[in-house]
Amino acid sequence: MDRRNLLRAGVVGVGAAAFSGALWKEAFAAPAQPGPGPYGALQAANSHGIQLPSGFTSRIIARSTQTVSGTSYVWHRAPDGGACFADGTGWIYVSNAETSSSSGGGASAVKFNSSGTITGAYRILGSTNNNCAGGATPWNTWLSCEEVSLGRVYETDPWGVNAAVFRPAMGRFKHEAAACDPDRQVIYMTEDTSDGCFYRFIPNTWGNLSSGTLQVAKGGSGTSVPITWANVPDPDGSPTATRNQVSGVKRFNGGEGCWYQDGVCYFTTKGDNRVWARSEEDTS
Repeated sequence: MDRRNLLRAGVVGVGAAAFSGALWKEAFAAPAQPGPGPYGALQAANSHGIQLPSGFTSRIIARSTQTVSGTSYVWHRAPDGGACFADGTGWIYVSNAETSSSSGGGASAVKFNSSGTITGAYRILGSTNNNCAGGATPWNTWLSCEEVSLGRVYETDPWGVNAAVFRPAMGRFKHEAAACDPDRQVIYMTEDTSDGCFYRFIPNTWGNLSSGTLQVAKGGSGTSVPITWANVPDPDGSPTATRNQVSGVKRFNGGEGCWYQDGVCYFTTKGDNRVWARSEEDTS
């Protein structure tokens, strides 16, 4: 079984749903099997309480309310969703702060050189609320999403050069995560509420999120159903929430993390402990 099939089967094994039959043809024939990952079996927990495969190590790079080593920057409270971005021979790690604006909500970044030494830390977004997850874009920006009623999506610069920009066309709702699909040139988004929806944003121009169309998934109540997409009439979400503007929407119990890979968008729901997959083979 190759990695692609294993991921599909793993989704089935935890009681997930797909949105097209083609994705599941192989998956149902190969139930998920417990066993070591591609890097080998997990070892006993290390001094940080983390179980890692043989050959891997961990270190603490920052602690909330404390200065990041080698910098003058105080790390934010409640670190949440994040991503890494290549920076020459080094990299940048960005992290959301899932706390109120008065407690430092927003996002921060830590910069590393090629040897892994921290060379800087700084704020890339501030004065926002409960920035939970988000997603990296193919053009190297970080989408930081507010998990509050009428929450916003902010497009931020991991290098901290350009100011963060609010993207109203992507909708105002209780945002969780975002996953960019460069094949269809859309961005999938989850909603963290018990009667939430699954969305996609279609920019008018790929790489420019200032305008576009917000759509919501429609489908039955089962765990393996076809879906169609409908435009959200009022992405601003007021006075009617985006999830209640279109009839026949597919409901999801607490949308969480979201990831696009090889033609499939995977996302999780915490209310029913499921992993879902939206197949690229579904052309609707």
